Amino acid sequence: MINISKLFCFQETSGDRIRYGKRVHSSSSTVSEDVPESASCRRPVTVWNITRTCNLKCIHCYTDSHNKIYEGELTTKEGKILLKDLVDFKIPAILFSGGEPLIRKDIFDLVNYANSLGLRCTLSTNGTLITEEIAEKIKKSGFTYVGISLDGIGEINDRFRGQEGVFQKAVKAFRNCRQAGQKVGLRLTLTKHNYRDLHGIFDFIEKEGIERACFYHLAYSGRGRQISGDDLSPAETRDALDIIIERTEDFHKRGLKKDILTVANHADGIYVYLKLLKKGEEEKAEEARKLLFWNKGGMYSSGVGIACIDFQGEVHPDQFWMHYSFGNIRERPFSQIWMDTTNPLMAGLKDRKKLIKGRCALCKWIDLCGASMRVRSDIIYGDPWESDPACYLSDEEIGFPG
Repeated sequence: MINISKLFCFQETSGDRIRYGKRVHSSSSTVSEDVPESASCRRPVTVWNITRTCNLKCIHCYTDSHNKIYEGELTTKEGKILLKDLVDFKIPAILFSGGEPLIRKDIFDLVNYANSLGLRCTLSTNGTLITEEIAEKIKKSGFTYVGISLDGIGEINDRFRGQEGVFQKAVKAFRNCRQAGQKVGLRLTLTKHNYRDLHGIFDFIEKEGIERACFYHLAYSGRGRQISGDDLSPAETRDALDIIIERTEDFHKRGLKKDILTVANHADGIYVYLKLLKKGEEEKAEEARKLLFWNKGGMYSSGVGIACIDFQGEVHPDQFWMHYSFGNIRERPFSQIWMDTTNPLMAGLKDRKKLIKGRCALCKWIDLCGASMRVRSDIIYGDPWESDPACYLSDEEIGFPG
């Protein structure tokens, strides 16, 4: 994740400890949490897809989920064994995802158990099932954060989700969460269909009092492969980043504390740095560079700082690597699987710089961007060490000799 609020506006945010090795000094911070010595030492924020079943059919779904029952999903007992192992492994947080996680009947039992172990729990949902009653249960169960997917305003979102009327249900979900006192944020995947309405999305964030927004670059996994042609061009990506930065800075100047992030393209960090330089903000640019250097971008993300466990217990480098498994938690604990570098991909992800090829290998920002997303290279080129095809920086910007 690239935190625009932090890097461009130097706003203190809750993720500073994990992303930049900085302890948050606000009263809401958990001071007992450890600050990693370096990004390479991080335990992974873990996405657990607790079910594949979903009541919607989103066109970019990385799990290719449908509204049906899937066999072989982890039981409640197996889930609790997993959660205990994750706590003992000292992961910083777990994200309950799907499918649609709220479809699973034992979700609140699992979350209550996770919280009893001291595990920080977050939720990723399409929001359509969050009634006032469910919002209260979410709050009481101890979720620290709820991310609701919204990929446009009105009909644009409904087309993405494959069902009419889901935009209004998502709006109600945001309002129900806020009424219950639950911290809630927005998650959006950037495509040609919605990026031109980014100002409308930011207006919506302000109007609804939404505290956090994550703008995802498209990952070509699951059904996302089928719409890879809808991904933004380099010029469109730059336009989108300009709007996101502009509106984030506007929020900050007006004292509206919003945590605005981009996800799945670490070139965004370099773009922010270069934009600060162009503004003549050399001191801020240097501070941003130091934060990016500590984080190392994609260098210590998939396979290091983020992990995924799917519905059947398969362990993946992140949630977009559903086509590759390191092993199953029914056979070995997650903690053992995650630290086993006899697997060549796991070994490579934990020490990838020497393996990177092509344009990324020659880029002068490799120690800040970390060659970004390996999964896109694997899907497009069949080689996880090739250049990230979604890099939108110019040859001049990356110091490319060609």
